[in-house]
Amino acid sequence: MSVIDKLASSLDRRDEVPNQELAKEIVSSQDKQAVKVLFENLSNKKAIQNDCIKVLYEIGEQEPNLISNHINEFIAQLSSKNNRLQWGAMMALGTITRNRPKEIYKELPVILLAADKGSVITKDHAINILLKLCSIKAYSESTFSLLVEQLLKSPTNQLPMYAERSIPIINDKNKTLFVKTLRSRLNDIEKETKRKRVEKVIKEFD
Repeated sequence: MSVIDKLASSLDRRDEVPNQELAKEIVSSQDKQAVKVLFENLSNKKAIQNDCIKVLYEIGEQEPNLISNHINEFIAQLSSKNNRLQWGAMMALGTITRNRPKEIYKELPVILLAADKGSVITKDHAINILLKLCSIKAYSESTFSLLVEQLLKSPTNQLPMYAERSIPIINDKNKTLFVKTLRSRLNDIEKETKRKRVEKVIKEFD
């Protein structure tokens, strides 16, 4: 069976198991040709596109090096009209951020523009990219400033999650600005449960 024949949609399956199994198989065999085929089919019909991006980010979760040379291809998908391709590409970029921080950092203007224009899940994965870069010393300071910008304008529904995910990268140098940023958003949060989550994060560093 070809790579495409093994995709969920080719097997007339509605679950993701075939795609997950294919990703494991490609990682196990270090099959770079199969990876190439997946990228080539991101322009196929929508069902195939969706399966291919799923397999690619599953590969990235397990073996980032197999897809880390394809940053430009993923960046190109951030402007796709297919939402699954868009957030799937953002997720894939997140899996290779620690392997290729310099290249990902360089693409942050495009990544953050896509986050601003994209769906909630696209934005979620862009935040994950920022957090990973914040954990790398060479990019921590400038990327933290970009994270603060995102926290200032993020939807209140997402803010508690973003605040909580930020905890590991907060230190003595940036905690004052982090707390100030979260405090400035408290009055925006209408749901008490969400506001309490943000207040709990503030208390950790206040």
